[in-house]
Amino acid sequence: MSPETESAGYRLLSLEATNSTNDDALQAARAGDPGQLWIVADEQLAGRGRHGRQWASPKGNLYSSLLLIDPCDTAAAPQLGFVAGLALHEAVESVTGLRAPRLSLKWPNDLLLDGAKVSGLLLEGHRIGPDGSLAIVIGCGVNVAFAPTGTPYPAIALQAVKPGLRREDVFRALSSSFARTFAAWRASARMNASDPFGAIRQLWLERAAGIGQEVTLRLPTGEKKGVFEGLDRFGRLQLKSVDGMELIDAGDLYFPNLLHDIAKPGAGLKRFEQ
Repeated sequence: MSPETESAGYRLLSLEATNSTNDDALQAARAGDPGQLWIVADEQLAGRGRHGRQWASPKGNLYSSLLLIDPCDTAAAPQLGFVAGLALHEAVESVTGLRAPRLSLKWPNDLLLDGAKVSGLLLEGHRIGPDGSLAIVIGCGVNVAFAPTGTPYPAIALQAVKPGLRREDVFRALSSSFARTFAAWRASARMNASDPFGAIRQLWLERAAGIGQEVTLRLPTGEKKGVFEGLDRFGRLQLKSVDGMELIDAGDLYFPNLLHDIAKPGAGLKRFEQ
């Protein structure tokens, strides 16, 4: 990590191999870790994505998780997925020189490069300890050297556009950009009590893929189609369908030009457990 990131209180645990960096972060929280802990592994043996899907984790890509303890109220915790998404966009932009629209954010938690998935985030929340502290774990996997196959939509690795890029370079940029974005989000929340998510929402929408397009959403209740209108003040997707304007808390979003497999319905992205 950069000296600036370390001076902001962040720490790093680097592992050669582990089952899951998210599980390691949760274990650290339950053992009393104060948070602001990054865990990075060369390889994951049992990595997972949304809805418990298996996440391929070959060496050469970035597998990282950040533990935060009581970073915000529970109601505001889902906003951290958008904070992390912005930080991820900034980090990849800085190491590749690419910008929007080639780099774009897909609701709620993916980063696309030329329309193909290059990274995903997994946000998990747990109440821990006798005082019920809120432990937030933000997992981030980035395809640096390799891209998985057999995914619901195309995937790409950063080395396709930046040969020789190392996962260490990506992590250094990510840890720095997250520290800045997280600090800005907390400051904005203090100064804009009536709309604490407003500044982050606007920055995210400026980098979003699919605004104004026909999209498909896979939900636990089935499939919905409509126009992706934007985000509301809580980060819910605004879908204009034949039933009117609907607000979607969580689901899998697909654009018609990317949909080449049908994903199984899931139960939602953000998981907050006791």
